[in-house]
Amino acid sequence: MPTLSVPSSMTEHGWRDLIVGDRMRVDETFSSRVSSSGFSRSEWGMIMTAVDFEVRGEGDAAELVANTDNLDAILPELDKIVERMGANPPQSAGSSLSNLLEGGGGSFLKNVRSSLGLRNGVDQERRQEAVRLAEDYAEALQRHLEERGRWEEIRDTAIEQDRGGD
Repeated sequence: MPTLSVPSSMTEHGWRDLIVGDRMRVDETFSSRVSSSGFSRSEWGMIMTAVDFEVRGEGDAAELVANTDNLDAILPELDKIVERMGANPPQSAGSSLSNLLEGGGGSFLKNVRSSLGLRNGVDQERRQEAVRLAEDYAEALQRHLEERGRWEEIRDTAIEQDRGGD
């Protein structure tokens, strides 16, 4: 019987592919945390598309971390999701303050800030909340992997792949 080989394009993420099932289980338990945050499920899904997980450190000091460097690219899309949700999206204290200061829709001040290249303080607050939530998710995922006895395998595989060995 012929042996099936996996095309290199399917192993592009390497060790990350090994934790897909674990992520699905953590997603289930983490959903209550997302619900209590200032983000909707749609927003959280978009945030997770911008987060990349990395193993940093060596040996027992290694840890799973959320690389959130790409969050800035999706922040404008988060605003669009909120706009599409209508007048009653879930709001954090910052977005409520923004609506109060900007007279509800806030489009005039938002456009002025945008044309001047200024970042909205509320956006920065939401970014920080997204970073905290992603970091907490990474910790929950590592804990899950440790509890299942998979962390050492994942850690060692990630470190090996990052060194260029396959």
